[in-house]
Amino acid sequence: MTQAVLIDCDPGYDDAAALILAAGSPALELVGVTTVAGNQTLEKVTGNARRILKLLGSRAPVAAGARSPLLSDAPRVCPEIHGESGLDGVELPEEGVPLDPRPAARFIAETILEREPGSVTLIPTGPLTNIAAAVLSEPRIVSRVREVVLMGGAVHAGNVGPFSEFNIANDPEAADIVFRAGWPVVMVGLDLTRQARADEAVRRRARSIPTRAGRLLAEVLEAFTGTYRRARGYDAPPLHDPCAVARVIAPETVRARPVPIAVECAGRWTRGMTVCDFRREPPADVRTQAALELDAPAFWDLLMDAAARLP
Repeated sequence: MTQAVLIDCDPGYDDAAALILAAGSPALELVGVTTVAGNQTLEKVTGNARRILKLLGSRAPVAAGARSPLLSDAPRVCPEIHGESGLDGVELPEEGVPLDPRPAARFIAETILEREPGSVTLIPTGPLTNIAAAVLSEPRIVSRVREVVLMGGAVHAGNVGPFSEFNIANDPEAADIVFRAGWPVVMVGLDLTRQARADEAVRRRARSIPTRAGRLLAEVLEAFTGTYRRARGYDAPPLHDPCAVARVIAPETVRARPVPIAVECAGRWTRGMTVCDFRREPPADVRTQAALELDAPAFWDLLMDAAARLP
């Protein structure tokens, strides 16, 4: 049995790797990809998603979503890490797969409502604007989604603030809606993803995969390493987004603990913080989990095997 997944993303190097893992895993059925402004503008990330799927030979439909946060018209992009295109240094086809005409929030809601309850897992790897908009426009999806496994947040240190992570900080109000909706949420945050370091041994392994997807993965890892070296000063970048996909494929690889999680929307220094309350045993009805421990060798095996299976 395969698990149906819908990925909401902002490609982005690590989003590209997440799409490789989702498209190449025999455990998953990629039923759709939606895009949101984040690592780059909506137009750029949507073009990247369409061209990545073309290269991978995927037939998953793509729908474009929010170009800015729920309560702002000024998205935060990340050219210092992902470049001006979102995927600088990566070779993609000139043409991509067709674009679904529906807005992402509508596409998400209709895809979930068309399928059996509990059959679709949402994997957001960018700001949560599209997911929140889908909840606001069609609340029935909350009870029909199997779970939401998102890349974002942090229990401890953030990356765009002392406590805030990029995806959550980009639209805290949207994240608040998603975390409070009542569906199961697994937060695959920085505490976990910083354990997925693409060092030279990992990059060498990717270069040895004789497929188009393998070449794409190798280019992604090399380009990502270069920008991290220039921006942050080290040679083994954390490959965040595929960790959320790996959690769906093999939960034992991305181990999580139940904990109440709230999103801070008002703090001067803490806006965008994901507040995890580990002071006591979680209540029996807690619906949120924080991923904390990665089986890194198993994770890299999943990603490399997926790239090898694709064209």
